[in-house]
Amino acid sequence: MIPEQPLPTEREVLAGAAGYSRLTLAWYDLFVLGLVCPVVWRCHRREMLRWYDENVGASHLDLGPGTGFFLDRCAFPVARPSVTLVDLNDAVLRKAAGRVARLRPVTRRRDVLRPLDLGGDRFDSAGLNFLLHCLPGGMRHKARVFDHVLPYLKPDGRVFGCTVLASGVAHGRFAPAALRSLNEDETFHNSDDSLEELDRELSARFGRYELTACGSVGFFRAEAAGRRR
Repeated sequence: MIPEQPLPTEREVLAGAAGYSRLTLAWYDLFVLGLVCPVVWRCHRREMLRWYDENVGASHLDLGPGTGFFLDRCAFPVARPSVTLVDLNDAVLRKAAGRVARLRPVTRRRDVLRPLDLGGDRFDSAGLNFLLHCLPGGMRHKARVFDHVLPYLKPDGRVFGCTVLASGVAHGRFAPAALRSLNEDETFHNSDDSLEELDRELSARFGRYELTACGSVGFFRAEAAGRRR
């Protein structure tokens, strides 16, 4: 039996969101996506962009959109997609919305660990790129985000994304020290996250899903039609 992990406090939830300030977002693309991903996590940002290209739908919900880098570059299947951005941090919402202003995105300030309250909106896809490793709590708790997204997916929709994992993946020489440091300063909350645990949470919810790894990063996608009821 897997031991219960402590639930995050409100302070931990707010602290995790607050870390992405205007200053952090200004250098995020260059430093995190351009340097840390290929050198530390051994996963180039082009792999994440490819994952967006393969999975993004005409109506898309993006949770934790960061700077909007991938939404700005991905190949939507239609010329005028419908995009909704969800984050607890206003700075993130402003940055990402400004980046893809041409798409006229809708923004919603929400805690993804709670019901999303998106009304009657329904989406072809939902993206969770580099979100799970930032959420406080163990994988069993943070995987609740899947439960909160599912009611807003169309019957043939899918949820996809990627996350840095602590175990079950092929770390390079720099990853262990980076993981320790990022968890100590609470930038990450993934010291107990494993590929096995992520697989367990996906299998508990979906009959059809895919889980692969690139360096330290786990990539997942799951179909709403394959939801376990």
